[in-house]
Amino acid sequence: MIRWLKFNAVGALGMIVHLGTLALLVHVFKVHYLIATAIAVETAILHNFVWHRRWTWVDRSDIPDALPMTVLRFNLTNGLVSLCSNLFSAYVLTGFWHLDPVLSNFLSLIPSCIVNFLLSDRLVFRLPASEPKQSET
Repeated sequence: MIRWLKFNAVGALGMIVHLGTLALLVHVFKVHYLIATAIAVETAILHNFVWHRRWTWVDRSDIPDALPMTVLRFNLTNGLVSLCSNLFSAYVLTGFWHLDPVLSNFLSLIPSCIVNFLLSDRLVFRLPASEPKQSET
């Protein structure tokens, strides 16, 4: 339960990073909403990875050599789920229903939260496989 609360606290900060980046790109720099969505999602993914590794799953983050593979697993799981969810929502909600891109991205965060937690817990920050015990001879 504590890990779930930490995950959601990091996710709330990531949501601020995501939506803030998106609003800046779309409303200030006039970047196309789908390109801005992809950039904003990846920015939040990298933000969330750092905090999940340092806080949410700190007990599973003590192997420095595993960092590149952990980042890759995080991007291929949480990143892919978040990117697909947000791009699809933006495409439908902004492209067809003309909702503001920030609102359509916000609405897409809710369903992907549980999926991303399970992927992080089971695949990304998984416990290292214990080495087989050698029998004494």
